Amino acid sequence: MDAYLLEWGGLLLRWLHMITAIAWIGSSFFFMHLDALLRKAPGLPAQAGGVAWQVHGGGFYEMRKYLVAPERLPEELTWHKWQSYWTWISGFFLLVWIYYGQSSLYLIDPAIMQMTPAVASVIGIGSLAVGWLAYDQLCKSPLGSNDVVLAAIGFAFVVAASWGFASVFSGRGALIHTGALMATLMSANVFLIIIPNQKKVIADLVAGRSPDPALGKQGKQRSTHNNYLTLPVLFLMLSNHYPTTYGNAALIPLLVALVLIAGGLVRHFYNIRHADHARSPWWALGAAALAMGAAVAAVIAVSPLARNYFQSGRVVPSKTASSLAAPPAPVVDIIVSRCSMCHAAEPVWNGIHVAPKGVVLDSAETIRRQAEAIRLHAVLTHAMPPNNVTEMPIEERQAVAAWLSGQTAENRQAQAGRHP
Repeated sequence: MDAYLLEWGGLLLRWLHMITAIAWIGSSFFFMHLDALLRKAPGLPAQAGGVAWQVHGGGFYEMRKYLVAPERLPEELTWHKWQSYWTWISGFFLLVWIYYGQSSLYLIDPAIMQMTPAVASVIGIGSLAVGWLAYDQLCKSPLGSNDVVLAAIGFAFVVAASWGFASVFSGRGALIHTGALMATLMSANVFLIIIPNQKKVIADLVAGRSPDPALGKQGKQRSTHNNYLTLPVLFLMLSNHYPTTYGNAALIPLLVALVLIAGGLVRHFYNIRHADHARSPWWALGAAALAMGAAVAAVIAVSPLARNYFQSGRVVPSKTASSLAAPPAPVVDIIVSRCSMCHAAEPVWNGIHVAPKGVVLDSAETIRRQAEAIRLHAVLTHAMPPNNVTEMPIEERQAVAAWLSGQTAENRQAQAGRHP
């Protein structure tokens, strides 16, 4: 029963998280686009900053933006805030459900740091709170008056945080916590700065007072930060499904830096293009592609296989299961002993009662059918076993690599003799 609850609880939380994130990001992108499209037009009220026309679903929409409140506030006023709040709430509970509730599989890597689940949870949650306080004070400090300097320091702050996470958590845990930290900054910006400041401005206008212009400036600055952080956060949230991103914890700060650069450049391109198509900075997309290309190249260059593979670092070629011979008995023994406690018809690992993703590795034939998955998760990367909970040594991974390459034990020994 507990396995079904874990599985369905995670599914429902992830579903809610995706729905609310789509709503939040969609509304954010829409309003950024709308702001860029606003144009002056005759007949607009004095308080209106511009107008834009939209067509959707067979209808036409006239959108006006008021730089200050109109002379009379409408009875119905929609606040775009709950998308942000529920994205963070659902994401936080998903983090607790998966990473803190199943920390031995996803968060704690004994090769990096040995700790109890409780300690790991305190570090994770505490870092989100401390990260927000540090970022908020940085924005409110004299450095916050210079957007370029603040952006550079903020970039270094996030990269440094990713290094800190990679020093205590598994690679997967480090990336997800870096993304969670950035998402916390974004949602807290809405909850603690943007919406409260907007309410203060409205209250002043209703009371006939002149609003403090610093409130609007502060809200705009935080909104801009959210805009540029959105795409990197999405990448980091997806990364835990792709072992080549988290397979080497030492590489995580570089990967985070390159993703921040790429995501920021893509947003810069669209921010400028939406305002003026004639000024579309195509160079930004090219630079973003180079940054992501550099990330991929770095992952390949420092992969565990490139450092440890027994034949001059040669990458194991991809082979279909039908072209491979059945694994020899030593390879079957390795995989069964290291993997079948989870990947079996009846798993014995605590809390797992159904083989993850339906992958069963308890016989020579089932192992041969999963050759490509084994190649990716246990040879090209060391994502499996998760956090190396069964302590699979490099020699055993090399034996699996040799089978995947079609080598016999004799050929492997000969190659090892020629390439000490």
